[in-house]
Amino acid sequence: MTKLRSVTLNEKAQSLCELPILSGATGPDVVDIQTLYQQTGMFTYDPGFTSTASCSSAITYIDGEKGILLYRGYPIEQLAEHCTFLEVCYLLLNGELPDTDEIQKFEDTITLHTMVHDQLTNFFKGFRRDAHPMAIMVGVVGALSSFYHDALDIKSKKDRDLSAIRLIAKVPTIVAMCHKYSTGLPFMYPQNKLNYVENFMRMMLGTPCDEFSPNPVLVRALDRILILHADHEQNASTSTVRLAGSSGANPYACITAGIACLWGAAHGGANEAVLNMLEEIGDVSNITTFINKAKDKRDPFRLMGFGHRVYKNYDPRAKLMRDTCHEVLTELGLHDDKIFKLALELERIALEDQYFVEKKLYPNVDYYSGIVLHALGIPSNMFTAMFAMGRTVGWIAHWDEMIADPEQRIGRPRQLYTGAAKRDIPPQHIKRA
Repeated sequence: MTKLRSVTLNEKAQSLCELPILSGATGPDVVDIQTLYQQTGMFTYDPGFTSTASCSSAITYIDGEKGILLYRGYPIEQLAEHCTFLEVCYLLLNGELPDTDEIQKFEDTITLHTMVHDQLTNFFKGFRRDAHPMAIMVGVVGALSSFYHDALDIKSKKDRDLSAIRLIAKVPTIVAMCHKYSTGLPFMYPQNKLNYVENFMRMMLGTPCDEFSPNPVLVRALDRILILHADHEQNASTSTVRLAGSSGANPYACITAGIACLWGAAHGGANEAVLNMLEEIGDVSNITTFINKAKDKRDPFRLMGFGHRVYKNYDPRAKLMRDTCHEVLTELGLHDDKIFKLALELERIALEDQYFVEKKLYPNVDYYSGIVLHALGIPSNMFTAMFAMGRTVGWIAHWDEMIADPEQRIGRPRQLYTGAAKRDIPPQHIKRA
């Protein structure tokens, strides 16, 4: 890449360029650069879009410096304590918490859509038995558009709402089917008498041989996990959904794009990586050795579950997940669990170590979520699929908001070209007639 001297806008185009500054409801102001190229002939350069607002949104707000996460203005701590996942779904989709009648109608509607078309089960047979669940989800969720093409007019609010209901209702059924297929156990169909999370746990962990009795403590723990994962502003997968949606793609294709992005180890696979790391450390006595390895730039070992692209303070979701972890392990009589004790001690030591303090490497939500899911009996290869189940509502809320935005245009980032300049083909390569 060609290195250029630093220039100010004054030197090149101050007399030509006037850029408006926009203010949101909270958070930093933004410079509107939509006309920058027309006025100056220049683009901005921002790898990873770390300083670029790609859209305006009224759904989720994060203040990474202060450790704040708000869904539609409500702190995540309050929602996790006082609301159910479906209440949070309603909030993300509609902008306000539901009243008693609204949530009852919403829950009933979701329940009536949890079944998937029976022919969809044939798709599973096309995958190897040992296929990763996320590979199956990418294929099966994408196929939903071929079964529910009666409501794919993205300009119709009615169709968009129905698609949202179908996705929120059917993705848990598909996640459970992915697990059953990989283990060779029969699919478990939904039961309308159970609530959203109870239904999923039965489909995921139950068998036709036994009556499933949901444990309220474990149900509430999983409900809270889904709330904590429901949305997280313009992260990689949400931005992928928006970019796919900007082309006019159907909602099932857009959510599939989000699932594919979430599959990446740097995004949705972190909680599985945390569990693998703790098992590698093995014992509390080995923590110091592994912390020193993490500090050594020549060593490839990294402490998984610490630090976050946005949060430079303690991830508020991590505090809630830590409490949830205590509740689950206590309920199951696993509070002396070796892995959990190791996780607590590693957290304590890391938070007191000057290296991690200076770099603001605090535990994030992934640090504890893998331990909780493991305690619930969910295998580690299903962790990212669980993440996708919780995040589906956030994806669909952002997709719907984007489609309804009058400023929405097809996404088309620009680039800083570093290849060869225009050149002619050498004479020896020119074919003669």
